[in-house]
Amino acid sequence: MGSLNPRRGAATKPYAGFTLVELLVVIVILATAAALVVVNIGGSDARSLAREAKRLAGALEHVRAAAQWRSETLGVSADGGGYRFWRRGADDRWSALDGDDVLAPRALPAGMALAAQSYAGAPVDADAILAFRASGRNEPYVLALDSAAGRVIISGDPIGTVRYTEPAAASAPR
Repeated sequence: MGSLNPRRGAATKPYAGFTLVELLVVIVILATAAALVVVNIGGSDARSLAREAKRLAGALEHVRAAAQWRSETLGVSADGGGYRFWRRGADDRWSALDGDDVLAPRALPAGMALAAQSYAGAPVDADAILAFRASGRNEPYVLALDSAAGRVIISGDPIGTVRYTEPAAASAPR
């Protein structure tokens, strides 16, 4: 039965459900959420590849600058599933660099691989360490970051400018 409205003295209906406006708002919110999920799932591999390329490019710029600031030779190596930064000691031996969050070893997300392609214009071995000199004058280098979404080429020039390409289609020749 209805309840008595004290102001008017009239009976009112009890609350019986949702209004049309409330239902429409819920439908719009669900549709928007579903669209965002579909968009994020569809391009997540390419976005992840681009994000990793940008992160690596930033770290390469940082290691070049750090070599100059610290007046020492630093380097980077790629091991397929990740990369690591190195310091060359007075004995000409490389040791893993530590104490710098930007230059911490990085494991790539599953399905990605990084390989050094060239240094000083020549092909390099898979385990090569690409050096960054304290003088700031460095050799040009090329790294390739691959995933199912494609390939990104990351390159550095002698004055330290680092560039990377947009992900190329996965069917590109490797």
